[in-house]
Amino acid sequence: MVEGLRAWAQSLTLVLAVWAGAQVAHAVTVLDDRQQRVHIAQAPQRIVSLLPSLTETVCALKQCHKLVGLDRYSNWPESVKSVPRVGGGLDPNIESIVALKPDLVLAAGSTRGADRLQALGLNVLRLEPRNHADAQRVWRTVAQALHVPAADSDRVWQGIQAGVQAAVQSLSPAARQQRVYFEVSPAPYGASASSFLGETLTRMGVTNILPSSMGPFPQVNPEWVVQAQPDVIMAGDSSRASMLQRPGWGRLRAMQGRRLCVFKPSDSDMLVRAGPRMAEGAQLMADCLNRAAAQGDTGVQR
Repeated sequence: MVEGLRAWAQSLTLVLAVWAGAQVAHAVTVLDDRQQRVHIAQAPQRIVSLLPSLTETVCALKQCHKLVGLDRYSNWPESVKSVPRVGGGLDPNIESIVALKPDLVLAAGSTRGADRLQALGLNVLRLEPRNHADAQRVWRTVAQALHVPAADSDRVWQGIQAGVQAAVQSLSPAARQQRVYFEVSPAPYGASASSFLGETLTRMGVTNILPSSMGPFPQVNPEWVVQAQPDVIMAGDSSRASMLQRPGWGRLRAMQGRRLCVFKPSDSDMLVRAGPRMAEGAQLMADCLNRAAAQGDTGVQR
């Protein structure tokens, strides 16, 4: 009997050692945008996301069911609309977030209250994609943090990039000869050549009138746009009314030639989020450029 107990104890010790090894194997450490190491002991089961692009990334990685709290702007996919809201990036409700007992909080680098959440013992991962390289890095970091196998996340990412490339290839030769102004908000703020939107336009072969030196999403002087004379203007529906009030904009070639693409709110949301729907956004831009080119001579001088 003693020998039996000894054998049982040895077996139990082996099982516990294997279990402990598995737990260690599941622990990961990732870097956030501030180059801080975030240690994640095991696959998160309760996630709060405070940035729409991160929410969409979680869902595209098939982890949507683990979201327990979201910012007020996350609205895709449809299933997230029933998830409790905890404010926004500028005004997160700390008490509500803590009450949800998340084991991971995803936030932008600029999210207010992130330090407070960390001080309260929550695991906070700060990520905010601004260009294509950022988007890929954030995608891989979130996948790693959520313990999604690299092979699975890479396969989905490759599909996204294939979609972007398909949109690029759908442009007509005439569409590639245009100069573009992309407005992301009516302040107005634009998307420069260094933003992920600008990089997509560059891949399409068109010229962005906002240079990289202005930063990814600079505030733009409306008079500067008049002087630059873009051939095509892309903007959200919220910008339409303000554009008509800006001095000199009636003289813009794009306005006179009706080469103005105004995106409905749901499309605008998709376009400005550097995440898993970048391919759909790229196709929207390509369709706009093709329609603009079909309007006739853009007046571009080379």
